Amino acid sequence: MEFFQSEGIDPENIAEPDLNRWDYRHPVIRGKHLKPWQLVLAAKWLELRFHTRPKKLWTRIAHMSREVFGRGAKKLASEHRSGHRSNDRRRHRMGESQQEPLSLEFDARVRLEFVGSKITSDAGLLAHRELDDKLGLTEMADRFLKERRKGRNVQHHLVPLVRQSVYSRLAGYPDTNDADRLARDPTMRLVVSRRASERQAAARNTVGRFETEILSAKGNREGLVALNAAWVSAAMAHTKTQRLILDLDSSESPVHGQQEGAKYNGHYGSVCYHPLFCFNQFGDCEGAMLREGNVSSADGWRDLLDPIVKRYAESGLRKQFRGDAGFARPEIYEYLEEHDFLYAIRLPANAVLRREIEPYQARPEMLEPGQPVVTYHDFAYRAGTWDRPRRVVSKVEWHAGELFPRVGFIVTNRTDPAKGIVRFYNGRGTCEQWIKEGKHAVEWMRLSCHAFERNVVRLALFVLAYNLGNFLRRLVLPKEMARWSLTSLRERLVKIGARLTRHARRLVLQMAEVAVTRDFFAQILDRIRSLSPVPT
Repeated sequence: MEFFQSEGIDPENIAEPDLNRWDYRHPVIRGKHLKPWQLVLAAKWLELRFHTRPKKLWTRIAHMSREVFGRGAKKLASEHRSGHRSNDRRRHRMGESQQEPLSLEFDARVRLEFVGSKITSDAGLLAHRELDDKLGLTEMADRFLKERRKGRNVQHHLVPLVRQSVYSRLAGYPDTNDADRLARDPTMRLVVSRRASERQAAARNTVGRFETEILSAKGNREGLVALNAAWVSAAMAHTKTQRLILDLDSSESPVHGQQEGAKYNGHYGSVCYHPLFCFNQFGDCEGAMLREGNVSSADGWRDLLDPIVKRYAESGLRKQFRGDAGFARPEIYEYLEEHDFLYAIRLPANAVLRREIEPYQARPEMLEPGQPVVTYHDFAYRAGTWDRPRRVVSKVEWHAGELFPRVGFIVTNRTDPAKGIVRFYNGRGTCEQWIKEGKHAVEWMRLSCHAFERNVVRLALFVLAYNLGNFLRRLVLPKEMARWSLTSLRERLVKIGARLTRHARRLVLQMAEVAVTRDFFAQILDRIRSLSPVPT
């Protein structure tokens, strides 16, 4: 008692004077309103209540059943033999299983910790996910794609898998080989779900089967084309314009194996595929078609153009078309005239066309370096396969030091001056730039599957990824960034390092401000939220 008095404690409040019995099994303090045995009973009730929470109780029962029965017991024994604790098996192999940090010899103060499920390098994808949600893009997949998998064991559903396939390509991961590594990536987990989730994204086998089996079915291949059309329509609904310009062009997709449909193309001098692309004037890919390697530039043009032309038939836009000499076919002219398109298509030169401009090919007397002399002319011309004469515009360009002029011909149904038609046609050069962006930013020429149908799916997914990146660029970004290439945007906006932390019920992604400032990212989010809703 002297001890308690020396410490200023009233001995009457001490239920157990023996200090050796001061433990959790004996009451120590006498309560003002409760007796010692009542305090013990209350504490035991709270302890029982805590340990019998429904979720906690079920976890314990499930864990015990795995340890007691068959496979769980074997797995547990194996973990004990390997020196791992039972909860180590829930740790992902992306670094968390390593207990000790690594050290560096040049500076012993530095330690390296590997936490793959907490650190991400692609935090900028969250801006694309916000735009995706605003426009309702990937949610459209349920309307156009059919899910063949049934049952309660399906963990990753169609829409999240479409998101994962598209977003991984947008971030620069063109193959399903990267899916295992990205499955626990914080950004990928956040963007694939309907809401922020701690659940792992799909692994390589799941994504691979989804793309090569489910999406490769004929109905889903057509559904991917329709899905892309719906995406472009959603973006165009937020675009103020009174005209539509379609650019058609083909490109080379080299192959390095025995892929079906890969053939030698003499123009490119390689074994390749020869895909056909259609873009609008804003850089959106209206459609893409994978073709065998030995076809001409215009083969299959109608299959690609028909759904696009029908989609804009009642739009009220002034419709225009541009194409290079590979599309100089009379059936294309007639098709465009029938559907009220104004067109400008380059004509290959021939002897008849050159005779038409012969009076205008006299060499100018004075030619200064760097200052070419250019003249424009137009005339009526009818080839043997044409149903009627059409207007042809010529451009004759003399350069200092050259013996002969540079001559070009364009067939058109436009009525504006010849110089304006040439200027309009030259705008199709941006189409080649967009194809190049797709090659470098999303690697859409990486068609490495053996089966042709599977490569059709890969190209369609690449196009979706390209379009999502282009939508963000043209609808959201400030004017000074809207001219950046998609490759630059990926490096400066998508590739943002961040760390995932948790506070209560919130997930916090700590962004690297050296990559992008808060004000700039806030501006992007504000622009997305300001987009007007699209009527359904």
